[in-house]
Amino acid sequence: MIYLDEAATTPVRRDVLEAMWPYLTGTFGNPSSRHEVGDLARRALEDARRDVASFLGARPGEITFTSGGTEADNAAVKGIALASARGRHVVVSAIEHPAVLESAAWLGRQRFEVTELGVDELGRVSPDALAAELRDDTALVSIQHASNEVGTVQDISALAAVAAERGVPFHTDAVQSAGWLDIDVATLGVQALSLSGHKLGAPKGVGVLWVARRTPCEPLLHGGGQENDRRSGTENVASAVGLAAAVRAPRPDAARVTTLRDLFIEQVLTGAPDARLTGDPVHRLPGNASFVFPGRSGESILLDLERHGVIISSGSACHAGSDEPSHVLTAMAIDREVAQTAVRFTFGAAVTLEQLQTAAEALIDVVT
Repeated sequence: MIYLDEAATTPVRRDVLEAMWPYLTGTFGNPSSRHEVGDLARRALEDARRDVASFLGARPGEITFTSGGTEADNAAVKGIALASARGRHVVVSAIEHPAVLESAAWLGRQRFEVTELGVDELGRVSPDALAAELRDDTALVSIQHASNEVGTVQDISALAAVAAERGVPFHTDAVQSAGWLDIDVATLGVQALSLSGHKLGAPKGVGVLWVARRTPCEPLLHGGGQENDRRSGTENVASAVGLAAAVRAPRPDAARVTTLRDLFIEQVLTGAPDARLTGDPVHRLPGNASFVFPGRSGESILLDLERHGVIISSGSACHAGSDEPSHVLTAMAIDREVAQTAVRFTFGAAVTLEQLQTAAEALIDVVT
């Protein structure tokens, strides 16, 4: 099997499992308990918090562990908007992850006004377009760092600078870019950022929300006041330790993977003349290659490739059971019928040239 769906999830790293094991067995305490077993868990949790903060160039006290990227996005979008004294207007891009778009829609039902920024045919958001939509009552801007579907990377530092000129907090979903791109929060210039562990080789069910110290953010979960009153509930210590181990791991060779990606794209476009690359060909995640095949079904291509031993996605794994065309592709002015022919190949640092050549040959065989 050749697994090329790492944007959906990655295998758990062995070093992550080994780091977690003690906190699933002997050191199993509740970090809020005031005894030796609890203290051991608390120290492990705070060590993990420091490691994640270092990864982001942040302060440990600004890190909140969550159940994943979806919760982190919800907590950022809803929490910052609800806590804002500026007003009741939020700005998101039209190609955000559903966790952001649905959070914004929920705010709309709470009498917020939501502006969805359009994108160009490559999936890029224009700083000028953002500037034109900002108002005195804008409470938050949320724009994804890199698209989980087409891999397009936004110029977040430029977009965040536009928001900063107006004093508007800026959140970015960095779930896909973490590990590949520089997500130092000072470099990006953002006030909030979301991560997900299972896109980095950690287990499913753990993520991170970073919020800058002076940015008000109303918690979604109330109760015992854990995570500095930002997320009540007993912390998932083992998974937090695993996420910390994942961010400590050496970064993948992005240049090597980018070279392999471009060779793969060239092979597909040459061998399947009807194929069209989606997303930005240059400003793109190293391990993402996405296409549409007019006249075909993306789902049928996925199934045919699986019979060839190649595992991919026919779009995003985030809208379970949906047969609607991708909102990302339609926002990029791709026809709805063509959008339903989309397939996505996503891979990590371990991918080989031979695997991608085999996958390209199988794809060309299937579509021609």
